[in-house]
Amino acid sequence: METYELIAPCHFGLEAVLKKEIYELGYEITKVEDGRVTFEGDAEAVCRANIFLRTAERVLLKAGQFHAETFEELFQGIKGISWEKYIPEDGKFWVAKASSIKSKLFSPSDIQSIAKKAMVERMKQKYHTEWFAESGAEYPLRLFLMKDEVTAAIDTSGESLHKRGYRTLTSKAPITETLAAALILLTPWKQDRILVDPFCGSGTFPIEAAMIAANIAPGMNRSFTAENWTNLISRQLWYETVQEAQELVNTDISVDIQGYDIDGEIVKAARENAKRAGVSQLIHFQQRPLNQLSHPKKYGFVITNPPYGERLEEKEALSGLYKEIGEAFKRLDSWSLYLITGYEDAERYIGKKADKNRKIYNGMLKTYFYQFLGPKPPKRNR
Repeated sequence: METYELIAPCHFGLEAVLKKEIYELGYEITKVEDGRVTFEGDAEAVCRANIFLRTAERVLLKAGQFHAETFEELFQGIKGISWEKYIPEDGKFWVAKASSIKSKLFSPSDIQSIAKKAMVERMKQKYHTEWFAESGAEYPLRLFLMKDEVTAAIDTSGESLHKRGYRTLTSKAPITETLAAALILLTPWKQDRILVDPFCGSGTFPIEAAMIAANIAPGMNRSFTAENWTNLISRQLWYETVQEAQELVNTDISVDIQGYDIDGEIVKAARENAKRAGVSQLIHFQQRPLNQLSHPKKYGFVITNPPYGERLEEKEALSGLYKEIGEAFKRLDSWSLYLITGYEDAERYIGKKADKNRKIYNGMLKTYFYQFLGPKPPKRNR
């Protein structure tokens, strides 16, 4: 089976988490850059990466790389890639996205139209035709320009991998499924420890934690663009990968995962989302305000995404809210608190300096993942 270079983009600052996931799937990593990890794999790897990776935004098949400082160099570079190796004569192909950082070519729309023309020219020569019906499977292209280096890759995922298929209703400030999973994997939380999210919103943190605990592959119940690439990946490989994922699921486990929110309608939505994800029996959702956060057991985890005031009137209430978070955390004996926020004064009002702090870009928004580490539970006698 042919080996490809596969690129998995992720949130800036979370490359190490994705890297670990790829290693655990058994693939060789060739490069780690800001916001993406490149690894080697065959057609089966395309299926497995899409279905199993929790923290990747999508899986791209790298078609070529070259240097370009002018539109002519871009045209020739794209034309020089063996597109016929990947795209059949009836394939529908277009440049879905172009991004440019520190490069002389910076207009996405110009880059997209020139790249498409160059692809058409190449395919005309190879398929000996003047016109393409583009009536077959879709092959969306993504172009990255970084310091005049152009990377051309075909998107195997389609919709972003954060769209697991379980979340139809979201709260006002949702956290994406991929980001929630990555943040949970950054903590030492394991399924035998309590996990509470007091600002659970549509339930993303508790649901992702329950899916990790039950070993439910995130992409098991959705479709991918590359499922129709029968010229490169057999349908059988997709069926076998889904079957592999199904065999690994274990919902017959004992966990203590809880999600609270002050809004009853949102709690109802979270329950529906958990049901669609197949983990409703593993999570206890409840309408409950922050000042009622308490738990008799020790060594639990609070992992949460509290409001951080995008609007001015919300910002004014933040100091009081973060004070309340600090007070609630004090009541939880020996617990650890992990929270992601864009609020710069979080530590000040929580009343405690975080043991660790990680800068993470949530889209274009700079956020911080504050980690207040509680003591480890004593080792159990075997």
